[in-house]
Amino acid sequence: MAKQNPVAEQNPAAEQNMENPFQAFTKMMDQFRIPGVDLQAIMDGRRKDIEAVVQANRVAFQGMQALVQRQTEILQQTMSEWQKAVQGMTGKDPGAAMGSQAELAKQAFEKALANMRELAELAIKAQTDAYEVIKHRVQENMEELRSALRKQQG
Repeated sequence: MAKQNPVAEQNPAAEQNMENPFQAFTKMMDQFRIPGVDLQAIMDGRRKDIEAVVQANRVAFQGMQALVQRQTEILQQTMSEWQKAVQGMTGKDPGAAMGSQAELAKQAFEKALANMRELAELAIKAQTDAYEVIKHRVQENMEELRSALRKQQG
């Protein structure tokens, strides 16, 4: 059963405006034209801002998904290795088992440090990638501002 949009039932034009809020806002602002102000350029800039935020969120989400996936893989791998280690110790001389446990503990610690480093690098990459999207849009905004100021002066 299809979901009904209560806003669309009351006002079909409202649903159309929800699909493209910039178009509706532009039409509304056309009533208040200010000489020398390029409303379309302003609206295009804000649209690009929103698109950049959406892209940054997408990049951050994908990065976090990769991080969670890798954490899951590490957990599965660690559990599998511990199961094999425990099975390998059954039936051994207690003295030899103690030596094996110490070596296993050392290897587990070293592997845990390597895994933590890898996860930290994944998190940093996800954050850096998302930041780069926003940084690029800020730089574009600054260039748009400079361009608009040059038009007004020249």
